[in-house]
Amino acid sequence: MALGLIGKKLGQTRVYDADGVSRPVTIVLAGPNRVLQVRTSELDGYSAVQLAFGDQKPQRLSKAALGHLVKHGVLDAKASGQAREKGEKKHLTAVAEIREFRNFTKEVKTGDIVGPSLFAVGDYVDAIGVTKGRGFEGVVGRHAFCGGDSTHGAKGWHRRGGAIGQRLFPGTVMRGMKMPGHLGRVRRTVQNLQVVQVRESENVLLIHGAIPGANGDYVIIRESKKIPQQLARQKAQAIATAKAAALAAQQKKSAAKASPSRK
Repeated sequence: MALGLIGKKLGQTRVYDADGVSRPVTIVLAGPNRVLQVRTSELDGYSAVQLAFGDQKPQRLSKAALGHLVKHGVLDAKASGQAREKGEKKHLTAVAEIREFRNFTKEVKTGDIVGPSLFAVGDYVDAIGVTKGRGFEGVVGRHAFCGGDSTHGAKGWHRRGGAIGQRLFPGTVMRGMKMPGHLGRVRRTVQNLQVVQVRESENVLLIHGAIPGANGDYVIIRESKKIPQQLARQKAQAIATAKAAALAAQQKKSAAKASPSRK
């Protein structure tokens, strides 16, 4: 998976990029992410980094999660034992959501804090989230059926799917038949979204395009599998070089045109 962060989708807006072009972006709170555990091939059989994100009170965490935090030094055993006792308790930082990222390319150790500085402007990322729930939906909304006729005596079939089976053989509804049912609340990945701004002081990433989920939902932002950082930065460097060359040529042409010709 290479580089990745756990974040929270905050909303959408528009910003101007370096070329003055208005771009629609999604605002993602992408830090702080706490490094809980570093797995190695020698000890665990695979290489991975376990990150945690989001503030949470200890009484709202499961006993298994509390034990995991105690094991890795985030919480002491005494505070863990008092988590279910009555009384006001402070929020713990970066503990609510825990995810594991395999083949993490940045060198980190347990207790480190990482954030949006893992990415740079121009990098491409994949966004993973759970889509909004739409409840029970008919075939027109769920599968984009065109529906029945509105004329010629059609009554009560304007948004229905029509026949779903056969008469003699096989005499059953075929497996996978598109029918009404639950829509949404499924895990989806949107690939190759570009980072427009990195606001490290605010732990915010502005990402061009739409990200699955409602505002306030947890999302995973990972390095793009199809356009990794190295390739994206080489591409950005080539574009910047081409723009600089074009600007220099234009300035040279303008200077030659403005200078008086000699006879």
